[in-house]
Order: sequence, then structure tokens, then C-alpha cells
Amino acid sequence: MPELRKDPIVGRWVIISVERGKRPSDFASPSQKRKAAGFCPFCPGNEYTTPEEIMAFRAPDSQPNSTGWTLRVVPNKFPALHVQGELNKSGEGIFDKMNGVGAHEVIIETPDHISSLATMPPRAVEDVLRAYHMRIADLKKDPRIKYVLVFKNEGEAAGASLEHTHSQLIALPIIPKIVREELNSSRLYYDMKERCIFCDLVAQELEDERRVVCENEHYLAIAPFAPRGPFETWILPKEHESAFRPRNGSFSLLAEILQRVLKQLDKLLDVPPYNFIIHTSHFTEESNEYYHWHIELMPKLTKIAGFEWGSGFYINPTPPEDAARYMREVHI
Repeated sequence: MPELRKDPIVGRWVIISVERGKRPSDFASPSQKRKAAGFCPFCPGNEYTTPEEIMAFRAPDSQPNSTGWTLRVVPNKFPALHVQGELNKSGEGIFDKMNGVGAHEVIIETPDHISSLATMPPRAVEDVLRAYHMRIADLKKDPRIKYVLVFKNEGEAAGASLEHTHSQLIALPIIPKIVREELNSSRLYYDMKERCIFCDLVAQELEDERRVVCENEHYLAIAPFAPRGPFETWILPKEHESAFRPRNGSFSLLAEILQRVLKQLDKLLDVPPYNFIIHTSHFTEESNEYYHWHIELMPKLTKIAGFEWGSGFYINPTPPEDAARYMREVHI
């Protein structure tokens, strides 16, 4: 019969609808295989169509905003928030508001229109992760910014407006509600037990093994106990790390496990659309003992409808134990 499962971090409940149980072949999600058709503003030679680059990895003899790059970061042409201005917090009775100050940037991950994070060279995936860290570190210098959310929308069904592989970040003057819930719950757990809840989660999942997708020396990929959707996958450092940063100066092992998970999903689900987000500690208490940064990756395989919006519950037709097993069985 169906199960109600509670996420141990934020207390969110999900319904694991085992009677609707679905195998990977049962999902009719649109494949995101690239077609390379039409004009693309992110392709080399079209740099003039984007805002001027904030940073880039490029050949030493190349000029900014020209060809010769391997990765570019540019302001979003239609930003959710703007860098200029003051916050000017104010209220209207019970309503609070402030100016939309922050930053909205696009990380163009490769000049190759056909490549994806799953198919590009491992060193290029490292560079993407390094660019995330560099931009977070730079934006942290702005006292107006409290948090930077890095996210990726892969495929039109996941919210991407352009096919060329890219990710985004939004720097915010407030800590997002979901992140604050994780932080508060983690702090409460630490106050009670003097341990990080994510560290305990990692230890328990490694011992249990049923929800382990893959691992390497420093990172673990799991199907979470109470996933919001089929094949949701988390990547966490095995040892305590409160903030997203390179381990020993390198992102190589993180790039390795992220690319492995994406290859597994691509092979299992025929290159599905997906979202991923990086949750990290906020800037005012970046180094701490209670919170553990992580990546949450969610293939876009089911729809959010009235029940989900009205209740806050998610209905998942694939138990995470099955999802992890299917992924482990993929040979890449």
C-alpha cells in the first residue's frame, strides 16, 4: 500500500505511491537530445548578442567578449534582480517590501552547442564547478547580498529557454525560505545531539546501502528517503563541509560523481529534462558545524498539480530504493 514518508531535514511529507509504481521505461518525458538548429546567442561568434562577460576561461591571446573561450559568465539579459541600487526596506501595514537588488548571471558552460554536463570532458565539468565557486566568492563581497543560489534548468520542460547548456545564479538580499528551513532544522538537530544531521544521514545511508546510487572517495550520491519526484538524487560530501568550496583546491571528484549521476539518468531515462540546485551555508555564518552543503537534482518526470499545490505534499510513483537500484544497474 502507499507510504507517507517524512523528510528528516525540513519535515516535508511525501506520498510514495507504490500502487502506481513506475519503472524508468514508463515515463514519457521529452528527450533533451540537442538538435543544433537555428541561431544560438551562446555559441562562439555570437558574443555580441549577450551582455558583456563578467568572467571567462579563455585562451591567453583572446579578447573579452570574443571567441577563444571555454566558459563564459554573463549577466542575464532579462534579470530577476538588478545589481544597481539600495535595498530601501519598507512596509505597508503588514506588508514588507524592498527594492529588487541582487544579481542574476548565466554560466555558459561550453562553446560546444551539442555538449551537456553529461557528455563534455571531465575537466570542463570541473571548470563549471570552479566558476560557480568563483562567482559566489566574488558576490559575497557585496554587503547587500546574503545568499547566492546556483541552479540549472536543463530542457524546456525544466524551464530552460535556450538549448545550449548553461546554468544560472541569483544573488539575493535575503536567505531563501527553503534554505532557511534547512538551516533552522539542522541547527535544532545540532543543538539537541551535537551532530550534523547531514553527517548522520550520510553515515546511515552508507550503512543501509539501499538508497546509495554511487560514491567515490569524497562524495556520496543517494536517492533521498522522501523524494519529491522519481529519481531525485542528492550529492553530498562524505565529510562535514558547511559551504560549497573546492576540496584540497580541486573539484575533480565532485565533477566525477556529478557527471556519473547525469550519465546514469541520461541512459536510464533517455536524456530527461532536469533541475539541480546547490544549497550551501549563508554568508553570515558560512563555516559552522550544523549544516552540510549539497546538490539536489530532480528529473522532470511528473507534473505538479492541484493536490501538490494545495497540500504541500508530493506524490512519487517510484520508491527511492527502486530508483537507486535502477541507477546502480546502469553501465556507463
